[in-house]
Formats: sequence, C-alpha cells, structure tokens
Amino acid sequence: MKLLLEAELIYGRLLEISEPHLIARYNKALQGFGLRPTALPSFQIDMTGFSPEIADELGDRDYLDPNRVNRRFIIMTPDQEELPVVHTSFSNTAALMHEFFGANRRAINAVTIKDALYGEIEDSVSVVNDIDDLLSINEVRFRVLSAEDMLGKAAELRSLVDRLKTVPTAWADDALLNRMVELAKLTGDIRENALVPDKLVFRHDAFWANHFGGVYVFLDEKTTTVICDPSVPGFRRSRPWQVGYISLSDHQRIYEFLASTNRLQLPQASWVQESGLYQHRADMVLRGLVNRADPTTDLTAIDSIWLQTWMHLQFRTGIVGWCLSVPADHAAHRHGFGQHQDAGRGT
Repeated sequence: MKLLLEAELIYGRLLEISEPHLIARYNKALQGFGLRPTALPSFQIDMTGFSPEIADELGDRDYLDPNRVNRRFIIMTPDQEELPVVHTSFSNTAALMHEFFGANRRAINAVTIKDALYGEIEDSVSVVNDIDDLLSINEVRFRVLSAEDMLGKAAELRSLVDRLKTVPTAWADDALLNRMVELAKLTGDIRENALVPDKLVFRHDAFWANHFGGVYVFLDEKTTTVICDPSVPGFRRSRPWQVGYISLSDHQRIYEFLASTNRLQLPQASWVQESGLYQHRADMVLRGLVNRADPTTDLTAIDSIWLQTWMHLQFRTGIVGWCLSVPADHAAHRHGFGQHQDAGRGT
C-alpha cells in the first residue's frame, strides 16, 4: 500500500489543503454534514472533496458517500475540476461533477474566493435495496450550500434589492439600507458576481454502481439494459416489460450488446501498433515475473537493458519456464506478452 501511494498509483494527482483558512472552511462543511472537524494540519482532496487522510481519521471511507447513494461533495477551489475521483459508488460521479463545474463555473469561481461550496448529489432514492431502486435513478439534483453562508447572504441581499425596487417607502428604511451595505461588503456586487449556481439538475444516461457486487445500467432512448449477476435482487423481475437483462457471465451477449449500441471500440492496428500497448503489457508481465522470482528486487531501478539481460539469464537457467508454468502464464498471454513476441519476430 505504501509503495502504491508513493508511486501515485492510488490516490495520485490529489490537491493538498494546508492553509488554515481552507481547513476551517472544510471543517464547517464537515460539521454541516454532521461530522466532526478534522484536526489534521494538512490533507489531500479529490474532485469531490474526498480526502483519504480524513477518511482514515474518521474511520469511515464513505464519509462523503453515506448509504452509497446521494453522494456528498465539498468544493474548495475551481482547480478541483481537474482532479480525479478516487472513491465513489457510481461510475459517472466524475462526469456529473464535470457537468456541474462546467455549467456553474462563474458562480464557483466567485464563491470560492471567500467561501467553500458543499452539499449532496441527490438521487430519487435514499437507499438501494434492489435493481428497481437503481432503475429509479434517471436524473440527479445538486443541493448546494456554502460553508460561510455566502449563498445565503447573496440570496438575502437579492431579496432586499427586490424590496427596495418594489416598495415605494423602502428607500427611507435605514435598517434595510444598512443591512444591504453590510451584505454587499461580504458578497460584492451580486449584479456582476453570479454567486448562486443555477444549473443543478443533470441526467444519468449510463452508469455502473458498486451495489450487489456491481450493476451496469444503460439507459437508451427506447430501452434500458441491465448487466449484473443473476443473484442480484430484482434481476429479470424489475420492470421486465421495459428492461432487458444480461448475465454478467454471458460474455458473448455482453459483447454483442456493446457492439450493437456503438459502445465498444474494437482494437485497430492503426493505433494499437503505434500506441505501445503490447510493449507496455509485455513490460508489466516481465516485471511481475521478476518480482515472483525475487520479491526483494527494486522494480523502480529496472530499465529495458536490465530486463533483456534478466530474460536471457533466466531462459538459460529455466526459471522463466518455471514462472510461466503457474497462473502467471495465463496472465502473460492474456496481457499480450505472446503477441508482443510474435510481433517482434515479424519485424
């Protein structure tokens, strides 16, 4: 685990939060969710605001994903749009977040100068008990709050402005005018700064959910298709007149469905050959064999010349043959090692 973290193979490309004022805003968002504030001097976050360090501190990997539905988010900076999502129960969480950032960029840029946004991606269900609950999710709504109540202050100021415009005697109300000045000092000119996100509803078209060991839902114009294990509650029973079901073990039908709906891009020599895919997979298989033969080997110090020398020596001693006689043999061929050798002989 430590090596994976150091190599950024898990939880890579996250944003560090260490400034006291940002930590304070994050803590207010946590308290808004009913969670205890963090005592960490710094931590990292992904696009949704999830922090592996805070998850460890709270002892809850799902602290932003309760019931694995209605995902929570905390937005500290517009820069989060470029980060990955490292913990989620739905495959399209990142896509929904990208849509939210794109549709409300101006408001997010303005609010996060002085505040942080937080809230929930609200689905139409609060808990998932069977496939029918997943099929009920066809759109989501972002419920947005702000840690310093910037959104509330902007809404209050807009209400006072409307009152000033519509009530003939409002201009003589000193308390109203003073409150407007006080709020404007915090929010700025709300006529120029769009502080309130206005596009909050987005559709689900296709997604994977990690419930029941994994369920794939594809929502097309006229049909819906579900791919999962037949043991999942509701399989072939939830909305059979509307939904087509495919067993996760029926590889041929899955292939035919993906190909017929243009969701599958078949490998083409024009890009496979230039992509280095086979070379990369062969390299990964060889490194796996090196590790099996000697787990103490420093894989970070290995280069192509070292690998060629190692292969030559191991083939002479027969160790590679021994390694390939165990399950790694299947992995080698499955990951393209054999194809790479054939391609090499052809060149």
